[in-house]
Amino acid sequence: MSTAQLAAGSGGKPSQPAMATFERYLTVWVVLCIVLGVGVGQFLPALSQAVGRMEVARINIPVGLLIWVMIIPMLLKIDFGALGQVGKHARGIGVTVFINWAVKPFSMALLGWIFVRHVFAAWLPADQLDSYVAGLILLAAAPCTAMVFVWSQLCKGDPYFTLSQVALNDAIMVVAFAPIVALLLGLSSITVPWDTLLTSVVLYIVVPVIFSQLWRKALLRKGTEHFEAVVSKLGPFSIGALLLTLVLLFAFQGERIIDQPLVIAMLAVPISIQVVFNSGLAYLLNRRLGVAFCVAGPSALIGASNFFELAVATAIGLFGFQSGAALATVVGVLIEVPVMLAVVAVVNRSQAWYEAGASVARS
Repeated sequence: MSTAQLAAGSGGKPSQPAMATFERYLTVWVVLCIVLGVGVGQFLPALSQAVGRMEVARINIPVGLLIWVMIIPMLLKIDFGALGQVGKHARGIGVTVFINWAVKPFSMALLGWIFVRHVFAAWLPADQLDSYVAGLILLAAAPCTAMVFVWSQLCKGDPYFTLSQVALNDAIMVVAFAPIVALLLGLSSITVPWDTLLTSVVLYIVVPVIFSQLWRKALLRKGTEHFEAVVSKLGPFSIGALLLTLVLLFAFQGERIIDQPLVIAMLAVPISIQVVFNSGLAYLLNRRLGVAFCVAGPSALIGASNFFELAVATAIGLFGFQSGAALATVVGVLIEVPVMLAVVAVVNRSQAWYEAGASVARS
């Protein structure tokens, strides 16, 4: 979801560009896509229904293609060779892995149970409660792989740490995403459609990872400048595919949104809380362990952000376009940028406090 790149800067150290204007206002574009999608669903229902019927094994073909256009440009930037640098940032990486895989999915499942099944249950459609919880779980079960490069740059993060952490997370995600989702859906008493779940993992993780790495090697054989030029050109296609997917999603969700305008606001509550909780916990753990600020900042941000492109894709594959799960993952898209920018601001303003505590921990 980002056009951010890791390029060779002065001294051979990776550098990261600041957030582009388009990305900074991503929430605005998402809102416009919601409006457009709802309008299409209301005034051109035959068109949206025709697109929805283009399915094979419960996987919508147009959306599947759009998901690939979203994911592959981001995975193309990931150098799995960076896994060799994991040992240099062991404590920071250990904290982030712990948050991403042992805390975040489970805390989101708990928050979904609290808010969807209890606090807001009376105001949410009763037949969609399980689906909303499933969408929240899917959203939290995969860490973000692309926008974190922007967050890292904005909080003066070590780019080598960010690259090695993202590469490790992607490697873990290939094998851990499906089991964690299945476990949590089972604990939430939601039937797990294993065939569709495994198909989604293969289509939206395994195949794109293999394809992107083969393509990456082919591009790099033509030189770094050629590789960077191609990646730069692909960035707008990734964002465009995401926004077009949202238009299609909301074309199917339009009637429900009009009837239940507070649903999005209620789903945003547990998502926002989990971002604040997980980023705060990661930040405090790093401080306790005496980790350098340039590692702790991106560690906290990677620990809190979500790979919502994968979540949207899997929700559609598992539960369908019109499901509450699909809607819940899209709410994650809606609030990701403003909430994460707030976390970045807190991290930057607390640098002096953080370094004072970290230096005591190291002594």
